[in-house]
Amino acid sequence: MGLNNSQYDTIMRRYSLKQLKNQHELEEHRRAAYKKIPQLSELDQKVASESLQYARLLLEEDKAQNSMFRKRMESYAFLRRQLLSENGLPEDYLDMHYTCSDCQDTGYIQGEKCHCFRQQAIDLFYTQSGLKEILETENFQNFSYDYYPEDLLHPVTGKSSLDMMRETVAACLRYIDEFDRNFSNLFFYGGTGLGKTFLSHCIAKELIERAHSVIYYSAFELFALFARNAFGHGEAAENMCDYVFDCDLLIIDDLGTELTNTFVSSQLFLLLNERLQRKRSTIISTNLPLGAFAETYSERVFSRISSNFHLFGLFGNDIRLQKKLRG
Repeated sequence: MGLNNSQYDTIMRRYSLKQLKNQHELEEHRRAAYKKIPQLSELDQKVASESLQYARLLLEEDKAQNSMFRKRMESYAFLRRQLLSENGLPEDYLDMHYTCSDCQDTGYIQGEKCHCFRQQAIDLFYTQSGLKEILETENFQNFSYDYYPEDLLHPVTGKSSLDMMRETVAACLRYIDEFDRNFSNLFFYGGTGLGKTFLSHCIAKELIERAHSVIYYSAFELFALFARNAFGHGEAAENMCDYVFDCDLLIIDDLGTELTNTFVSSQLFLLLNERLQRKRSTIISTNLPLGAFAETYSERVFSRISSNFHLFGLFGNDIRLQKKLRG
């Protein structure tokens, strides 16, 4: 996945600030600990002095001396932890604490971007899009079954609106819990105002909090992005397309509301096919019934979805209307 220079610089500045913050915190801890436990300062000076001597020993390759040095360092470390503990401080009080212990807040592990760098990049786009504010309200903590009546029965399945939504939510929670182990995709369909977008947002929030890269697009915005990229309108569109193809989870909302043509169908097939090959999960929601959806898009698009997505039909009354009537 690519970043333009400005975006890359923004992320690296964040890492620099984290490093400065962690270093400042360690220095504050060291000053407080030395003031409370003077022996610690003497111990650390001894460690520093012997470390310089050890650097010279490395050049001489004296294995016996090296072994003795390591044993002394272990005893000093034990004494250090003991002094901290006896004085009511955590044993790791004088250790550097990193926001990401894997890359030690550098963004890289052996020359490769760390998983936290990847998430920083996604967070940057979310900050620009404002979606994080939406997820503060549209999440499982704020989900309510009150809008799905128990006495409203589906004409085909005979299940109530409430039972169908409970089954769907349970499947969404399983999807989240198994996300790292089982590759799968979700397809929500049904009338307007039944909670399809809300459920997608709920899943997005949970996975983002588990450090997964998640990108959300309405169908209109997604294909507008593809059009800008296809016709060479800027580096930003090309970079964002890279993320769309490779993020951990892509959410396409309101598929079927965009102006459908051969370009849209071909781009949708390309996107689905590529993400399936890369085993990158996708969630799609649409207001179209399955029959109308199959007619709107090409047969190969519908084939990819029907054979690779779990389909969930939502049933009930328009929640937006219910909220309006309830004031």
